[in-house]
Formats: sequence, structure tokens, C-alpha cells
Amino acid sequence: MDAVETKSATVFLKPPWLFKGSALYQLHLVKAATARTFIPKEFRLVEAFGYTLGGFFLAQYEDSPFGVFDELVVIAGIVWNPPTSCAWAARVLVNNHDACLHGRKDVGLPSHYAGFSKRIAAITEKRRDTSSGFLNRVGVGSFVRSTIKHLDIQVSEIKDSSEAEFCSMRLPTSGESVSKISPLSSLCLHE
Repeated sequence: MDAVETKSATVFLKPPWLFKGSALYQLHLVKAATARTFIPKEFRLVEAFGYTLGGFFLAQYEDSPFGVFDELVVIAGIVWNPPTSCAWAARVLVNNHDACLHGRKDVGLPSHYAGFSKRIAAITEKRRDTSSGFLNRVGVGSFVRSTIKHLDIQVSEIKDSSEAEFCSMRLPTSGESVSKISPLSSLCLHE
């Protein structure tokens, strides 16, 4: 494959780039007025009833032109980019300096360096035993305890020597691997 010298000091492969890993794309309704603060005025926001679709993209890359790294893309909303529309990245956080530099200098993304800490935890849940239907209806049924594993992820933006917590997430884990991303249960952004 050919390598090309880009504007940055690092040598990158020419596109197409291949990223292998797992990812979660979560969409939310975002107030159009909030989304507009992150989108340049020359782009028309796709909206209905005062809302657009925003959200985030969380990825764990096992293989990429930059090696192993994590990425969180915060999506402000959807903009018209004739003949189609596209998601507008309000902020991109990665834990790889080369990927951050490439995103900012060569692609034009609002990339920032971040720390991603991951912790596997378990929650013990108490729920009614559904096998004793009649007893449950009269209020004397039994409870079953089950343990659910989940992945806690904290993302902190790092600038110079300071670090500020950006968001935290709690993700349920899949059965075969507790470190893989599976559908989201909660996201908390910190200001």
C-alpha cells in the first residue's frame, strides 16, 4: 500500500482506511436550537417540530491505521449536504494521539485527546419469580436474585496537563465477552 505525507508530521496510508472493532451508534432527539450552536450557519439543519437527530457513536477499534484505540463522537444533529444528509460531529474524543492529530489536521474533525477508563461491574437484581403466577397475584410470590454484568466507561478530555470528566456510560455486556460494546443503557454527559 502507498503511504502519503499529510499536513501532519505522521505518515498515513491513502484511503480507503480499514477500521476493525465494535461500535454503538445511539440516536436521540436534540432540540434544534441546541444543535445549531455546534453547526456552521452555512449548513441547513434537518429538523421536525423543533428537533433533529443527534446522539453519539462509541467505537473500540481492534485494528486501524493507528492501531488499537477508542473513539467517542458526539453528534449535534443531521444537516443537509445535497443530494443527501449527514450527521454533524460536535466533538470527537480519541485516546490515540496520531488518530486525534489526523482527525483534526487532515480530515477537519473537532478531535480532542481523551482518556477512556473501563471497568466491568456486576449489579444484583431482585425480581419476582414468574413460575409461581398465582402466588405472585396474591402478593406472596418469591423473588429471584440475578447478577447482571455491565461495562462502566468514563471518558475524560485531556488538555495539556489537565483532565476534565466528559461523560460516563453504563453498557450491558454480551454473553461471550464482557469488554465488547453492546446496546446502551445509560449515558451521562458532564459539563
